[in-house]
Amino acid sequence: MKYCLYERDAATERPPDDSVDIRRLFDEATECRLFSQRVLRFRPGRSRERLVTASDEVLFVLEGTGTVAAGGNEQPVARGAGVFVAAGTRWAVEADQELVPLSVLVHEPESARAQAAVVDTAEDAGRAATAGRQFRLGVGPEVGCASVTQFVGIIPPGRAPDHFHTYDEVIYVLDGTGTLHIGGETAPLEPTAAVHLPARVVHSLENTGAGDMLILGVFRPAGSPAEAYYPDGTPAVAPEAS
Repeated sequence: MKYCLYERDAATERPPDDSVDIRRLFDEATECRLFSQRVLRFRPGRSRERLVTASDEVLFVLEGTGTVAAGGNEQPVARGAGVFVAAGTRWAVEADQELVPLSVLVHEPESARAQAAVVDTAEDAGRAATAGRQFRLGVGPEVGCASVTQFVGIIPPGRAPDHFHTYDEVIYVLDGTGTLHIGGETAPLEPTAAVHLPARVVHSLENTGAGDMLILGVFRPAGSPAEAYYPDGTPAVAPEAS
């Protein structure tokens, strides 16, 4: 299925003279032109200094602890941290143990209002979305990243009604099991599955497990994850709830 792939099927790249392994998920090769979604695995120690001149980089720490040095500052990070690095900003990682962030490169970004920022998504109190779902915000315009919004979605058991968004989104499953329904097809979802949802494509994520399913989303243009529409164009969530 072109909308869903699995990290286990991605080849591992090991750049020379660096401490990171890279697994590429969605990007231009898979018809995702706005983003490049990758899993980075930093081995313990100091990484090579990194620089992306044409794209913002938005990361989320999946595993491990360490420090991110970016924009002249060093900040500790652990599981659940969101990290923003603006295009043209040099950065590096000091990993205490293996440090695994999910990276999303944001191509042709809007002008950033900060060089870098770190956000603890666990500090967000949570907000309501479609069909009893909630989300916690990470990196976004509030910390200087004008192009995208990053969030952790909390999906209770069950299936949301079919709907679409006006934004383009890449998703990574953090915990739980479920099914993606899209374009008359289905795909199983489990931790490390990745999903690309182009704008206005009707879909539904179903949680088939007994507990919450957690997903990490990054979408553009930036806004509220609660913005969703039923196939007939009716808003799925009242504006005051988003």
